[in-house]
Formats: sequence, C-alpha cells, structure tokens
Amino acid sequence: MSVPSIRRPRTWLVLAGIFTACAIFVAGLLSAPHLRPLWAEFWRGAAPERPFTLEPVPMTALPGWSAEDFTGFLGAFTRSCAVLARLPDSRAIGPAAAFGTVADWRAGCARARRLADKDADRAAIATFLTTEFAAFAINPAAAEPGLFTGYYEPELRGSRVRGPGFSVPLYAPPEDLVMVDLGAFRSELRGQRIAGRVVSGRLQPFEARSAITRGEGVAQARILVWLADPVDAFFLHIQGSGRIRLREGGVMRVGYAADNGHVYAAIGRRLIDIGAVPRAEMSMQAIRTWLEANPDRQGEVFAYNPAYIFFRELPPAGDPSAGPPGAQGISLTPRRSLAVDRGIYPLGLPIWIDSFAPTGPDGKSEPFQALLVTQDTGSALKGVVRGDVFWGSGDAAGAIAGKMAAPGRLFILLPRALCAGGKGCTGTRSGEG
Repeated sequence: MSVPSIRRPRTWLVLAGIFTACAIFVAGLLSAPHLRPLWAEFWRGAAPERPFTLEPVPMTALPGWSAEDFTGFLGAFTRSCAVLARLPDSRAIGPAAAFGTVADWRAGCARARRLADKDADRAAIATFLTTEFAAFAINPAAAEPGLFTGYYEPELRGSRVRGPGFSVPLYAPPEDLVMVDLGAFRSELRGQRIAGRVVSGRLQPFEARSAITRGEGVAQARILVWLADPVDAFFLHIQGSGRIRLREGGVMRVGYAADNGHVYAAIGRRLIDIGAVPRAEMSMQAIRTWLEANPDRQGEVFAYNPAYIFFRELPPAGDPSAGPPGAQGISLTPRRSLAVDRGIYPLGLPIWIDSFAPTGPDGKSEPFQALLVTQDTGSALKGVVRGDVFWGSGDAAGAIAGKMAAPGRLFILLPRALCAGGKGCTGTRSGEG
C-alpha cells in the first residue's frame, strides 16, 4: 500500500511549531537507544551487523528464469525510470551504497524505453536484462524466513451523500494533521515518518483509530464519500486504495493521502490469539467471514489496529485497467509492482521473487517466480525478505491477494555500471551505506 509523505501546515506559527517539534523529536530519537531502528546504526556504519549481503548469481540461474515471459515488466520499469529521469545524476538511489546513484541507472533505463517502444519480445527483454544488469541473491544478516503477501484495489459501494445504507465516512486528511518525513532531517532515518498535530508549538500524537471512529480528531476533515459496509471500509484502509461504485452512478477512485502516525497492528493476529480463526486457516477471506458473523465485536477487533488512513479522490484513469498510484507516484502494474520496506530498499528496483501464490485451480498454491519492480511501500512491511505483490483490481485479484502468505527468497538486479572497477559483480557486497 502507498504511503507518500504529506505535510499540511497552514500558517507561519504552525510551520514554526512543526520544525521545533521535529527537531526535538529527532534529537530524542537519536539519543534514545531503545527507540532507534536496529538498522540505523548499521546504515551509519557504527555497528558490525549488516542487514544483508549481496551474493552474485548467474542471471539465467534465477529460479523460474526460463518460464518467465516478462509480460508487463518493461511498462512497469520504464514508469519508474521516468521518475528517476527527473532527479540529478548524483542522487543516491536508496539508503545503501550498494544501489548506486541515478547516473548508474540511466543507460539501463534508456535501453528499456527503446525496447518498450518497439514492443520487444521475450528474447529481446532477456538479452537486455543479461546485458545491462547483474543478479544478486539477498542474504539477510539475521535469520529471516521471508514472507510474501498480496494486496489489491477493492471495489466497494458508496454514496457522495449520507443516507440509508450509507453511513460509514471515508475522510480526507484533517487540515490540522501534520506528517513529517524524518529522512529529510537525518539520512539514517530515511523511510521513517511520524504524524500528529501541533498543540502549543509542539507536535503531539494524533488520535488512534478507535477515537477517530467515534468522531474525535476529525472536526477539520472533509468526508469524501459514505460507504455502505464497515468491514469493506476497514479492508479499504488495509489495501490503501479502492474503486467505489457510487449510488449516484459512476465510479470514484480513492487512494492513500495520509495516516494518523500510529503503528499498524494486524487484526488477523488478534483473531488467532483469541481463538477466533485457526492459524492454518488465516486469510483475508477468513477474517471477513468472522467479522460478518460477529457484527457486535467488529468495533473491538477494529480498534486492535490503531493505525488509520486518510484518503484522496484520484483523477479518472485514462486507462481503466491501470492500477492506483503507489508510493513512487505512478500507476501500479498487476503482478509486476511490489511493495517493500522503504527503509531497506529503494523504489524502482528490479527485484526477483522466488515464492508461492494461490494462482492455481481452486486457489491452489503454485510457484510464483517473477521479475517485479519496487514501486510501493506500507507500514506493515518490515524486513529484508518481505514483500507485498499487487494483483490488480476487483474480486478476482482480491481472491489471490487475500490468501497469499508464503515464504520465499529475493534477488535484485543492479546495473553493470556499478560493477566497474571490481566494485562487486564478482564478490560478495554488503548492503552498507
């Protein structure tokens, strides 16, 4: 799901308060070891433990290479390249030096655009990849089993006007909500954000989900649309975007605009803990079934996740099949866009997944081995071997996304320009910055 950074100061006084609060918060964060992200010390080079190493592997030895047809990859990758094209050559691609700078990626992006214009076939794309890039296995420093899940763009029923059957509000960001990208203040905090409101010149935490549901903290928030079903609304918050079929006619698309800054907590884990759903049967569909069968306990379970998403109305897509915009600001591509931990990986990175997905007959699990592009992120995505695959829009995509939860491995593709001068294509590289 998409989580771009948004700041909404309205006056010079609020601006002053924001910067004061940020300075205080960041200083406190850096001086409090128990609050510091574990990878932050490594990213600054202060600790020997590293989040991952890169092990070179032959491109054609990637799991499932011969079966991958690369359909849709060039379109997804060139959209990410268009974002990079607007950046200076010296700009670092990600939080680690291993990912290089914008200049290192320009040649590969240019060739990808030429191939996309020619509607290149599988053989041409494979040649492009093996010529321009080198493949590396991601080896996390700490033991990680790996987890790959899926997400999608749901379709819901709604109305622009409150009325019978449409009583669940979907809010735009409150005017007094302030979101702060901590990476703008300290490079080692890249990918970390806080949110709140300024009170007496200090940034204070925003209300949690349970309070917002009661109408607290949203007096300055505009209601975009009224939804029909609280369960649908909750899952929309999890997915981060959706298509709403309006009672008045037409379709309204909404996407992530901001959040309340609270840490995401998975209600599926809560349902397992209270014995509502067996661990082996856990899925999005199982969660929905339990919630619909226990309407009197929905509020209790929803409140377990204090995180709350605010939305914006998206402009009509020129291509009805185009996905919602991800964190990189471009339309997501079904089966080719991957959400990752932004504190570890850059956006726009070609990344190979070796995992499983429920894409077989009757939802049977089968190997999912494919080349994707990191184009999104989400608050629940933490870890080196962690990814969320975008499957598209509607119920069919939801059936796959809701059941996908599998271990696996990751491989990344890096420009061969990064390997010049013996910088790493023939040996193990660390993920250091």
